[in-house]
Amino acid sequence: MDCLFCKLVNGDIPATILYQDDDVIAFEDIAPQAPTHFLVIPKKHITTLNDITLEDAPVIGKLPLVAAQVAKEKGIAEDGYRVVMNCNEMGGQTVYHIHMHVLGGRDMTWPPG
Repeated sequence: MDCLFCKLVNGDIPATILYQDDDVIAFEDIAPQAPTHFLVIPKKHITTLNDITLEDAPVIGKLPLVAAQVAKEKGIAEDGYRVVMNCNEMGGQTVYHIHMHVLGGRDMTWPPG
């Protein structure tokens, strides 16, 4: 498997790790779109949101919990932040290992582009 995020999970490529446990890892985005921009991913490879199973529910449920914890640590929780998960090409997914973007530190506009 040639998955960028699986390589990151395995330690084969470097990342600025913000949180890690047995199931989930959070790290700084390498091309930030806001003053604070980090990703939260399951360590288990799940290609898209469409591929999540009931068995995956416990680890998927940890993603927003970790996002909120790291947002507090980064000082953006009180002012607010945006959480985004893209699915497939037209949804803007570029790495096919599900991931949650957490963006903050500036006003977010709506609708997103």
